[in-house]
Amino acid sequence: MLNNQKVAVVLPAYNASKTLETTYREIPMNVVDIVILVDDASKDNTSDVGRQLGIEHIIVHERNKGYGGNQKTCYQKALELKADIVVMLHPDYQYTPKLITAMASVIAEDLYPVVLGSRILGGGALRGGMPAYKYIANRMLTAFQNLCTGAKLSEYHTGYRAFSADVIRSLPLAQNSDNFIFDNQMLSQIIAQGHTIGEITCPTRYFPEASSIRLLPSSIYGLGVIKVSVLHAAKRLKGLFCGAPKS
Repeated sequence: MLNNQKVAVVLPAYNASKTLETTYREIPMNVVDIVILVDDASKDNTSDVGRQLGIEHIIVHERNKGYGGNQKTCYQKALELKADIVVMLHPDYQYTPKLITAMASVIAEDLYPVVLGSRILGGGALRGGMPAYKYIANRMLTAFQNLCTGAKLSEYHTGYRAFSADVIRSLPLAQNSDNFIFDNQMLSQIIAQGHTIGEITCPTRYFPEASSIRLLPSSIYGLGVIKVSVLHAAKRLKGLFCGAPKS
């Protein structure tokens, strides 16, 4: 616990048997109270590895619900277990679990209710092996998203995130996509509600076992990001005009 707040780590997993143990072993159990593994109908033995590691809370989807659908289950279970702070960590070991304490502490100390582990701050993305085309797409999309939302984030596409339970409860997550665009819809909702977002520099690793979106799904994701951003901008403009005092 941190400041008497219960910390949960949720692991949305799909075919993560090769990296789950390495990820789990680095989770700082001195501050983490709950670990939740959601296996999204993996074709490997991800859930079996989780049981061997002694993970207490394991949920296995009978059919694949998608990345967003997996996260919905993760957050629902964390709230059921009365978590105060929820850290979402990919179990593919692309992000280091060693930052969980820092990210959760920012929330526990009431500095920010949402914290992102940024691969861009500190310039570590390319050093960690991020493909150049993904880096360029990340920078272009992020610039466009900042323009549309009015925020000033270094990136919107990290899979390493921490939230206060109050923020999660305030979001209409059930209305969001079950696919990869879920992450961006969630951030759009967070910004629209006026929640502040902190960022922490996070090193990243790209290697064969780490999950990665292929080119076609990446292109579909990029178009989805643009759509979410334009809708956000339209609502901002509508709010400005509707909220303007009448002459």
